[in-house]
Amino acid sequence: MGGAGHVPRFIDTAGRGCYGWVNDYPPCPAAPRGHPTPDPEDNPFMHPAPVTIADVARLAGVSKVTVSKTLNNTGRISEETRQRVLKAAQDLGYVANPAARRLRGARTNLIGMVIPELISPYFAEVARAAAEVASEAGLDLGVFTTSRNPQRERERVATLTSGVADGVLIVVPTDAAQHIATLEKSRVPIVLLSHFGVSTDLPNIRADSYHGARAATEHLIGLGHRRVAFISGAVESSQAYERLRSYRDTMAAHGLTDPALIRTGNFTQRRGFEAAGELLDLPDPPTAIFAASDATAFGVMDAVKDRGLRVPHDISVVGFDDVAAASQCHPALTTVRHPVHEMSEAALNLLADALQGRNVRGTQLDFPSELVVRDSTAAPRTPPPSNPAPASPTTASPANSSPATASPGVQDAAGPVRPARRRRT
Repeated sequence: MGGAGHVPRFIDTAGRGCYGWVNDYPPCPAAPRGHPTPDPEDNPFMHPAPVTIADVARLAGVSKVTVSKTLNNTGRISEETRQRVLKAAQDLGYVANPAARRLRGARTNLIGMVIPELISPYFAEVARAAAEVASEAGLDLGVFTTSRNPQRERERVATLTSGVADGVLIVVPTDAAQHIATLEKSRVPIVLLSHFGVSTDLPNIRADSYHGARAATEHLIGLGHRRVAFISGAVESSQAYERLRSYRDTMAAHGLTDPALIRTGNFTQRRGFEAAGELLDLPDPPTAIFAASDATAFGVMDAVKDRGLRVPHDISVVGFDDVAAASQCHPALTTVRHPVHEMSEAALNLLADALQGRNVRGTQLDFPSELVVRDSTAAPRTPPPSNPAPASPTTASPANSSPATASPGVQDAAGPVRPARRRRT
């Protein structure tokens, strides 16, 4: 383009000449006298200045303070004035600048959600439920993924708490003492969702993974299975550890412990397929496989079918999460359900309380898990030993029945979802 000494310049679409220089070149000489003023509408490279509160106030015939109070929904403003301001803002295309509003001490109305990933059906459902609840509350939700990278999680949180968001919701946070201690020092309200492990006084919303996993394991043992395998979740997930711990405790209580039946997973379908293949290749393979997530369970079912076997005729399969596809696959998957929508609603309510100045530190809400029995589990083809280990009194029943004993807040599928709430002292 151009010869030596050619300098790029903005040319308007009407070809009326040079109105500004790009890069580091000196400014363009003034246009000749009588030359028409550049019209941004005619030049796609020239943009009008952003609309300000002063512009809205001028059009609505009110003060900038009145506009600010109206847009922030604070103070006493008459309905007639409020409607006039809102119409002026809409007509002008006014868009609030979140960073500028934060510098003035105003709310951004943005809640930041930090979540491991969205490819997981469970986390996608958590994000969808949170967005729905936030919308109902008149809030915006920004979702930031970490790809299960602890450093990226810290960076996302640092960005959100630097003035971008009013509050932050961290889903399955990294279980590192230093990270949790840093979060506790934040001046921006933070609520944790599904955090286990390191003790903290940050508000925490959890579903009962331990008793949910126990109910699933007891269900399989109650059907007569003695070789029950387990494919765990991601090693950095405290929630995954709770499910593994529960499986181990339950199998030990029945005298059925066998380390060869445990495989490390990462909550993915691919790993479920691989781990199931390893288990099915054992000299004494399992008759049932319990996966730490539904996605992993889908991989298990694929591996069983790939071997020419059938679920549940040859192998029973149980998942965890009860994502939408769990009831739609064939056979329908027996799994453990968490009340995702209710948990998201509780988390956002705690953030709203904190933003109103209420002290929510030390609050922990424990929601119940629910075993949902479908078509992927059945009694094993090989009958159990003549003198099997006695069944635990906590053996889970189908979804329309309550376990004989349960943790606080756990109930059958028909009952209301009510968390057990406690405040640390």
